[in-house]
Parts: sequence; structure tokens; C-alpha cells
Amino acid sequence: MQDDLKTRLCDAVDAAFDRQIDFLSELTAHPSTRGNEQSAQEFMARALTDRGYDVDRWQIDVEEIRHLPGFSPVLGPYEDAVNVVGTRRARTGTGRSLILNGHIDVVPEGPLDMWDSPPFEPRVEGGWLYGRGGGDMKAGLAANLFALDALTACGLAPAGDVFYQSVVEEECTGNGALACLARGYTADAALIPEPFSERLVSAQLGVIWFQVHLKGLPTHVAYAGSGANAIEAAIPLIRALHEMEHRWNAAENRPGDYAHMEHALNLNIGRIEGGDWTSSVPAWAVFDVRMAIFPGQSIEAAKTEIEQVILDAARENDFLRNSLPDIVYHGFHAEGYALSQDSSARAGAAIAALETAHHAATGEALVREAITATTDARFFGLYADTPALVYGPRAEAIHGFNERVELDSVRRVTKATAMFIADWCGVEEIQDATG
Repeated sequence: MQDDLKTRLCDAVDAAFDRQIDFLSELTAHPSTRGNEQSAQEFMARALTDRGYDVDRWQIDVEEIRHLPGFSPVLGPYEDAVNVVGTRRARTGTGRSLILNGHIDVVPEGPLDMWDSPPFEPRVEGGWLYGRGGGDMKAGLAANLFALDALTACGLAPAGDVFYQSVVEEECTGNGALACLARGYTADAALIPEPFSERLVSAQLGVIWFQVHLKGLPTHVAYAGSGANAIEAAIPLIRALHEMEHRWNAAENRPGDYAHMEHALNLNIGRIEGGDWTSSVPAWAVFDVRMAIFPGQSIEAAKTEIEQVILDAARENDFLRNSLPDIVYHGFHAEGYALSQDSSARAGAAIAALETAHHAATGEALVREAITATTDARFFGLYADTPALVYGPRAEAIHGFNERVELDSVRRVTKATAMFIADWCGVEEIQDATG
């Protein structure tokens, strides 16, 4: 790419950056927790329509994706799970195609009194934008869109087809990205601007979600010795799961991307409920678990060991051995994915293009980093033979209180993305209606 074009694209990003912040603020104001993404998706669909994209907006049908690799089981109704994809077809078709993917769903905000300001009333202060989802990952959605806008401002368009995706369900299943694949959206590469501090994600973990259901014998607390306390019965099971977590993290079990990390795999007891009355021994309890797995680690083998660990611990408990727990899988059934293991020419070319763009935007070399989370990149890399680059702005307190994203970082990522698109897809001049 010529230096003149790099300069023009960066200048175009700068010229529109105030509008980009306003766009991000308005998008962050939509409380798009799971099941409540409709208004945010309507906002995205309008933005794409206003820019002349062909917009596809559809309700995900679980039955259409249930049989596909990478599907994660869901509990309850799946109403209002809506994806939005904007397509920009190249006039010449001489370049490589690209998916620009981002998720619209955000995690719950938690107790409002733990925030310094309302989580869905975004504010800009000290070079940061605060608000739930501003970092994870609506800043990335805005960066993708305004990077394309920068090309348009220069009178250019990608010379390969571009599919701009705003998907649901990334935070709990990934079924939104899977539904895009099922609908036929594929490309030569994918870029996902998750907030990992302008670093290229070289590998990501897999994640399994499950619930453990315990049942006991109800009794008045005065006779607690003759009843089974289902909440207390969870304690030895949780202890056994943490012992398993320790074994899985042993040095001999770590793949190369994670060899330097002593505790990459984290088990989290994310939620527990049980009982019906303060003066009654709880007869039931349910606790929710998140467990990570390494790239290449079999989900089915992991589930088999999880179940064995729980049942073995239960059989050592006086109460549980007569009422074994039920294990229910829901949410993430996510395999790990390592871009570092993709030796294809396309992956090499995509990474090289991003390295060049990042250096032009920041003046620094692109750092590669293995992360201890999962992203939708796995769908493209594992199931569509598509190198998936995860590269986005710096954010803090994602999934926590006072979530924030650094605006200078958003600006740099937007510039790098614009230059990456121009390099990867090539460019063609925009012709007017009479052209």
C-alpha cells in the first residue's frame, strides 16, 4: 500500500473520530444484555442501511444450527436472538474477501450502586469512555464500521466482498457467529476487534458451562441432623473440581502457547442458589460452573472427567451417595483455537497485512499473545478454514464495574483496521450512479 493512501486513511479516521465517539456512546446506551439486544441491533441495521449496505437481519433458529460443530446447548426459549449482517459487494471482485465480526451482546451490569455512574449512560472522561459494553465490544463494532467509512471518505471501496457482522450470543454460546456460517457467510479471512490492548491473539482457550443439581431431604432446622443440607453438600464437590483444575494446569498438560502460564485454565463457580426458607434445611441447590480447556483438548473427554470427578466426590458424601447429583450442560461448548497453529499461506498473509497496518498506526511492532478467554474466532478458524485475527483496543474492567475503553486506542485500532482492509482486500474507486 502506498504511503499516500495510508496518510489519507488515517486523516479520514481523525476527521470522523468525534462522530465515531458519538456513535459508540449511542450504541453503548442500548442495554443489550442477552435477550435484550433488539434495539441495539436495530440501531446497527439502520447505520448499515444508511451507508448503502445490503442488510440481512434474521432470527436465529436453533434447529438450523443444532447439528453443526461448535453448537452450544441452550436452556429455555430462544426468542429475539437476532443477527445483523451488512454486505458490501466489490464492483471488480479483484481482491480478497473479509468478515468484520463483532458481538452486540453484553454481560449483566450487576448492582448499580457498584458503578460510579449508570452503566448504560456512557460518559467520556480523561480520554476514556465508560459504560457497560463500551469496551467489550461495542468499541470494536464502531472501529470496524468507521474503518470502512474512512475508505469511503477517500473515494474508495474494498476490491473484495466485505461482510460486516453484528452478532448475539458471544458471551454465553457463540451461536450467533455459528448462525452466520450456517447462513453462508464465509470469506478469505476474519477480523474480530475484541478488547485485547492492540495485540494479536495467538491462541484462545475453550470454555465449558454446566450446572450441578443437588437434591436433599427437607426438614425443620431444629432437626437438621436428620435432614440433608443441599447447599452444604455442594462444598466437597466444588473442592474436587478445583483439584481437577489444578491437575489440568500441570506443566505437562500445557500446549506450547500456554507453556509459560502456570494457571491458564480457570474454574469459576459463577452462581449458586438453593433452599426455600431460612428455618428449613435446604432440600435443593444448583451451582453454575465455568471451566476452561486448552486448544486441542477434547470437549467430550473433558466432560467425561468432570462428571467422574463430581460423582466420585458425591459417593464419598453420606447424603450425596444416596442422591447423586445431576449435571446439566448449557451455554458454552467451546473448543480452544490457536491461530499460531495455522500454517496456511492465507493466515500468513493476513497476519503480515495486520502487522504492517498496526506498525503504520502505532509505530510499534505487533505483539502476539495467548489469552485465557474465548472469542468467536474459533468458528472461523476451526469450522470454516478461515484465519481469524482477534485485534482490538485497550479496555479495562470488562465484565466488571466501571468498564471503560481508551479512546486513543480506539482511534489507533480504527486506523490500523482501515489500512488492513485496504491491504487485504485491495481497493477500487467508487463510481457514481452514472459510472
